[in-house]
Amino acid sequence: MKNSILGIHDLKSGTALQQEVYELLCQHRFMEILHSYHPILVGTVPLDIQIPGSDLDLICEVHDFETFRMESDAHFGHYPGYTVHKREVDGVARIKVNFHCEHWPIELFGQPVPTTQQNGYRHMMIEARLLSLYGESFKQAIIQLKQNGLKTEPAFAKLLHLEGNPYDELLKLEGREDQELLKLLSVSE
Repeated sequence: MKNSILGIHDLKSGTALQQEVYELLCQHRFMEILHSYHPILVGTVPLDIQIPGSDLDLICEVHDFETFRMESDAHFGHYPGYTVHKREVDGVARIKVNFHCEHWPIELFGQPVPTTQQNGYRHMMIEARLLSLYGESFKQAIIQLKQNGLKTEPAFAKLLHLEGNPYDELLKLEGREDQELLKLLSVSE
């Protein structure tokens, strides 16, 4: 796994909650067990915008769904709430494994796409840029919207007045320069 700004090893020196998540992932050997699937922790915890009930999302590059399911059953099947769902969305197969570890809901998400090209990772990276550019008040507004029931991407889209599917609209921001993104916030205020 790459040791990026949002990499798992950065959680070790992050907030108290991020350190707790780092210890949990290490203690239960999640990254080690999933190593061959190039796992990346994505979502709210690396961004420090989690709320009570937020889960830990580990994305994986999975090409052999049956093997992934058997390995998940063997390693994680004993955890409370363990479920596995496989389906196809837009012609791409995906598998989702859910369970609880200690007090954290865990989701393993796999599809036959490199993890750094999956939408979960791409969303996290653009959201990290936006949080960095827009500052603490923007971050707190995102958290407030999440506490009021919005998912992460719709919360970002709402604050930025993005029209259409919030997941798609956020991806459209990936290639924009910081100056364009700064203008986007000033227009939405």
